[in-house]
Amino acid sequence: MKAMTLAKPGGLENLSLAETASRDPGPGEIQVAVKANSLNFHDYAVVAGMIPVEAGRIPMSDGAGIVTAVGSGVAEFAVGDSVLGCFFPNWQDGDAAQQKLLGVPGDHVNGFATQQVTMPASAFTGMPEGYSHEQAATLPCAALTAWRGLMVEAQIKPGDVVLTQGTGGVSIFALQFATAAGCRVIATSSSDEKLEQLKALGADELINYKSTPDWAAEALKHTGNRGVDVVVEIGGAGTLPQSISAVRVGGHISLIGVLAGFEGNVPTAALFSKNAELKGITVGSRQQQRDMIAAIEANGIEPVIDSTYPLAELADAFRHQESQTHFGKICIAI
Repeated sequence: MKAMTLAKPGGLENLSLAETASRDPGPGEIQVAVKANSLNFHDYAVVAGMIPVEAGRIPMSDGAGIVTAVGSGVAEFAVGDSVLGCFFPNWQDGDAAQQKLLGVPGDHVNGFATQQVTMPASAFTGMPEGYSHEQAATLPCAALTAWRGLMVEAQIKPGDVVLTQGTGGVSIFALQFATAAGCRVIATSSSDEKLEQLKALGADELINYKSTPDWAAEALKHTGNRGVDVVVEIGGAGTLPQSISAVRVGGHISLIGVLAGFEGNVPTAALFSKNAELKGITVGSRQQQRDMIAAIEANGIEPVIDSTYPLAELADAFRHQESQTHFGKICIAI
């Protein structure tokens, strides 16, 4: 079978298509013909060398496909079922714990940039009814991160005001989930064109943070100076001070990304004076993925896909991601 491998860590030029061996499923395992991946910043960090991995690693944490063989003891899936991988295959349910966060596909172990995988059945869930494999492949990292940040940790409710940042996968899913939950959404972006696309998806207020650098003050205006209930913080250190300014007293900030900086000054006095909660989010559990899929089916939510590349052009897909011109998820068809 063919797989995209990273000959050595540290650059897109090290990605190459190679022949690798397939493996029959053992007890408790299933074999899956992988049909689609989607790109996340985490995947880019792996291939770019920001996250160290072994030479020869098969990247990509997100994968969807069709079960082709079932090992003994597996009752949940059958040959022909469409399935979706889990970002944390060892985190079945409950709170996060160190051991549960091990085994990430494409990082700790070989991932889904391949024609076939053999993994424990517990590393998969079903797909949303009516979804294509490409649509499903957008969910395990980006969508589940947004779901956990809003529904599990912030516990949003109708009437809450949610602030999203940018137009990447997590932010767009956060907008969709918040809108479906009856929340009001303030969306930010550096592009007026992209802001109009966010408006079409249901955003109530739009802020161009390039032309309005003090976007926190603008967000406060939109809430009558009360502040937003929840911020989906994707920037990290570079945007966290403004998120703290924008959130209401007793509000919640779900810190899910570092796109504007891995470290920096944090106005701690402003945070505790707001009595606000700052919670780091790294994706979610298998049970949370199931809960999210049920909500997706109930609300008819469909992912926004920017573009799709063949597996052999994975490096070009990452270059498109680097350009930051995409809107929504970039997918790989296998």
